[in-house]
Amino acid sequence: MNNITGTIINYYIHCKRQCYLHYHRINLEDESGLVKIGKALHERHNTEEIEIDNIKLDKIKGEFVTEIKKSDADFNASRFQLLFYLKKLKEKGVIKKGRLTFLEKNKVDKKNHEILLDDSSEKELEDIISEIKILVSNSTPPAIEKNNKCKKCAYYAFCYI
Repeated sequence: MNNITGTIINYYIHCKRQCYLHYHRINLEDESGLVKIGKALHERHNTEEIEIDNIKLDKIKGEFVTEIKKSDADFNASRFQLLFYLKKLKEKGVIKKGRLTFLEKNKVDKKNHEILLDDSSEKELEDIISEIKILVSNSTPPAIEKNNKCKKCAYYAFCYI
């Protein structure tokens, strides 16, 4: 099960149903206006997207891997996505620090956050990956959990209409 990506990790933290649907290639993001805005912002900020195995890194420079997000709407989901990238690099013998950059700051106190992969966060990440493997092995997606964040989700029509 090598199909776990940073996006899958992010979606699992954000919404388990979204994680399940995306993992099973039910992709509705190409139609989402918010996703298109995020992609345009990445292009505008000249990310040097680097692909290693099944992960895509926004930027590697010096001691940092930088993940750029449109907003800080789900800090923890973005944090674990970046931790996943740091872990994948560590497995290849490359030790880096993480920098999470939010272009729009609404919920957190600053735009840039340093993220470190330590023993504790690596254990949390391993637990999450185990939980994801169980989730995606199910034959049906998890039930809808109504939440305000659903209104902005690319899967809204799939879940509610």
